[in-house]
Amino acid sequence: MAGNESQEFVYRISTADEWSELQTTNSTFGQQLDKDSGFIHLSNLNQVKSTLERFYLNTTDELFLLQIDCKKLGDGLIYEDVDGTNVFPHFYGPSKSFVPLTLDMVVKAEKIISSKGQFTCSMLN
Repeated sequence: MAGNESQEFVYRISTADEWSELQTTNSTFGQQLDKDSGFIHLSNLNQVKSTLERFYLNTTDELFLLQIDCKKLGDGLIYEDVDGTNVFPHFYGPSKSFVPLTLDMVVKAEKIISSKGQFTCSMLN
């Protein structure tokens, strides 16, 4: 585990359904992968494009990029080595209790446009 307290924001690649749930109920436990893992998967900005290319290339779902305030995640935000070379932010909640991501943690949300294997939105440019 490595800390990265200098980061102001982390990012969540969210499906339209998840983003809608977050706006409607003010919280989400994420996708099935997050629920199975016991934490919300996040990315640093420089990891978003490679994560999109690796996991979302063939998706037909509408995707949104959520910018999340690290301060609001508190000590529930933990940076973990996932494969020996990449350290990703994960949101567990206090004492690794797996609490939901809440709408007030989201600073900005923007639709990700996918075209011919390329993903774009203003936060990625």
